[in-house]
Amino acid sequence: MDLSGRINRIIGQLKGIEKMSENKRGCSDILQQISAVKKAIDGLSKEIVVSDICKYVPKSKTKAVSEMLERAINL
Repeated sequence: MDLSGRINRIIGQLKGIEKMSENKRGCSDILQQISAVKKAIDGLSKEIVVSDICKYVPKSKTKAVSEMLERAINL
């Protein structure tokens, strides 16, 4: 998925949380959605960092660098 698609998905999730709050949904339902948004933002952050750093490494090393960054980010 491209960055724009990921961002739009996150925006949709946030709007959903807003509606849930307006409709007085249960705390656990809202917190579950907030957790999903946090994970989506983390994924977006990782994708941005990896794609930016990979601009500066040779194509032959992109996969290895991407995997290394993924492991470092997940620490």
